[in-house]
Amino acid sequence: VQLQASGGGLVEPGGSLRLSCAASGITLENKAIAWFRQAPGKEREGVLCLNSGDTYSFYKDAVQGRFTISRDNNAKNTVYLQMNSLKPEDTAVYYCASRSYLCSGTWSGYNYRGRRGTQVTVSS
Repeated sequence: VQLQASGGGLVEPGGSLRLSCAASGITLENKAIAWFRQAPGKEREGVLCLNSGDTYSFYKDAVQGRFTISRDNNAKNTVYLQMNSLKPEDTAVYYCASRSYLCSGTWSGYNYRGRRGTQVTVSS
């Protein structure tokens, strides 16, 4: 089982990016999907999670209203993180993780965790 985040890049403040999380070996249907990030010199932190009932848990208040998670209805093994109104403090490596049903606020709480993240840099 593998999870792979992709879609990062360099964007100006106020811009948008859509990250993808692709799973192999499992389907992400009926699972909680979380995004974590790790900025240089800082610990990995939870950003937000969508549980199997499509209810959000926000671990960073600053992203509420700007970040959303969506599921690909056709590809049951892919989810997306839409990031709008990006700020320099959103700069980090982003990772995706999954577990059955409910969200967890800790990285270790997820059965499936992406080994490699995708770099998001917000800068002018």
